[in-house]
Amino acid sequence: MKKTLKVRYIPILISILFLIPVLTLLNLTNKQQKEEPIDPSYSTEEVVDNTAPVMNTSKMIINPYLDSSVKIGKTYYDYQGKEEEQEKAIIIHDNTYIQNTGIDYTSENPFDVVAILDGTISNIKDDEMTGKVVEIKHNNGISSIYQSLSEVTVKKGDVVTQGQTIGKSGESELDKELGNHLHFEIYENGQSVNPSNYLNKEIKNKDEN
Repeated sequence: MKKTLKVRYIPILISILFLIPVLTLLNLTNKQQKEEPIDPSYSTEEVVDNTAPVMNTSKMIINPYLDSSVKIGKTYYDYQGKEEEQEKAIIIHDNTYIQNTGIDYTSENPFDVVAILDGTISNIKDDEMTGKVVEIKHNNGISSIYQSLSEVTVKKGDVVTQGQTIGKSGESELDKELGNHLHFEIYENGQSVNPSNYLNKEIKNKDEN
């Protein structure tokens, strides 16, 4: 009787011995899966769509010309500047003294005039005192104005990119003593500002719309 019992339990013991390593392996596998980080490539489409990319939207403002021979002929009139600097920023026309609202760039020969930033041509006109004029509207409430042009290569409504040629320098009755030049202005939220404080500096885009 005792011998019969021993024979009966042998298959059960074998099954138990076989199951122990299998259960141990499954337990280790589950533990490893819990500890491993989730691969971001398996994120659902909904999660990806709701994640906004981080982008650097700042951009450097460039000079309104590319020719290295161009020099400053007349500076911006700064109300808080030194007296001698203010004197150099006065325009004299028909015995009238006018405070310069921009910077005048001069060169012996006509030079290409370029857009300082991406923008849209908001206005073009031909003025008998200031010559051909182009105005560009940029982001952040900034506008740039280019006067004393001899020719214009864009039209109202055109979308231009930074560095794109929009015309050529020329002469004007208002700044006749400067000869060939570009009169350049920057406005922020409708107010005249000193271009020197903006050129070759970074500006951050606010709302693109």
